[in-house]
Formats: sequence, structure tokens, C-alpha cells
Amino acid sequence: GTLSRLRKKGCKIVIATVANGDCGTAEYSAEEIARIRRGEAMASAAILGAPYRCIGEGDLAIDCDTKTRRKVTALVREFHPLIVLTHPLVDYMVDHEVTSRLVRDACFAAGVPNFTAPGGHPPMNRIPHLYYFLPGGGTDNLGRTVPPQFLVDITAEMDVKKRMLKRHASQRNWLLKHHGVDHYINMMAADAERLGRLAGCGCAEGFTQHLGTPYPTDNKLLEILRS
Repeated sequence: GTLSRLRKKGCKIVIATVANGDCGTAEYSAEEIARIRRGEAMASAAILGAPYRCIGEGDLAIDCDTKTRRKVTALVREFHPLIVLTHPLVDYMVDHEVTSRLVRDACFAAGVPNFTAPGGHPPMNRIPHLYYFLPGGGTDNLGRTVPPQFLVDITAEMDVKKRMLKRHASQRNWLLKHHGVDHYINMMAADAERLGRLAGCGCAEGFTQHLGTPYPTDNKLLEILRS
């Protein structure tokens, strides 16, 4: 939703994942589901006219180590983002948590000339504005509600968000088998409506900005959306 709003403001969107989705199935081999998931992710990103990149780590096998940090840093340097949105530091799955840490590190490392990374892209001359999504279900690992730092009205973008999510069709059977949940699009809509009630609008997404030194603390995301 927020990505769609940013695109309408003229921003170039890039969607990337660290994991390749090779464990998100009870039906296919690791190689088959990784291929399927890549195609689904590309089709979803294409709705926003966005390229899709995958670092290629296996599900449940992402390590917060120097080798992977260099890969994520290379991606950040390639696109020189002004804004980065990523997973929360605490979430229901370890891949999300490790990815969050890697992205945070990469935003810092992208501007460090002596930290080498694949691809040969030049270092950035600034640190991107970094934001975290809310955790799945809006709660931490102990079931406590995690309040958003701020909310973005996505009421007008819900059709786009639903169409993008529908492209990840292979995940419906997997979520039903492993998580015991069905109709994941309806779940997304219900959560957006819950946040919308907090924001005083139809549907919303919530974010928390990384404000630690030396990351930028002005809210560039809201500034662009309000311009």
C-alpha cells in the first residue's frame, strides 16, 4: 500500500528478498518452490513496475554473517535508496529477524568505502532512511501488541495491495498446512482495517523508523507522502 503511494509520488520502487522461499511448501521440492516463488515475486513487483531481486539464501538458513552482509550491502549500493522498508527486529520467523538486522547493517555499511561488497558498486554518500514494518499479527513473540510509531493511509491502495498479494498464490496452501490459516488476503485486509481504525481512515499500514545514531531522524517517508 505505502509502496503504491510512493510510486504515485514519482518514487522508483525496488522489491528485494534475502531468502528464496525454498521451504514455503508442503507440495514441491525446494528447487521447484524456489522457482515458483521467484516467478510470483516478479509478477507481484511488476504491478508496481518494480524490479525484483533475490539475494538467494535458503529459508531458515539466513546467517547474520559477514558474507551475507556483503551481499545485502551490494544491493543497497546498487540502487542507492533514499528510503528502505524492512522487517521488524522482532517477528514470528527467524528469517524476518535476521533479514532486519542484515538490512540495518547494510544501510550503515553501504557508505563505508573500505567495506567491500560484490558488484563493484560505489559506496553511498549518505545513510538511507530506514523503517520497519509491524510484526505479523501486530504482536511480538509474547503476544503483546506492538504499537506503530506512525500510520500511513492506504485506503485507496487496497486494490493494488490485494492484487500484489494474490500473485503469491503458492502460499495459500502452505499457510493453511503449516500456520493453520486460510484466506491470507482477508487476513491482510482485516489487519489493514484494524490499523485504519487507529488512524481514523479505512485502511492503514504501520511503521517504526530507526532513529539510532547515525541514521537520519527526519521522517522522509511521511514528508514525501504529504508533499
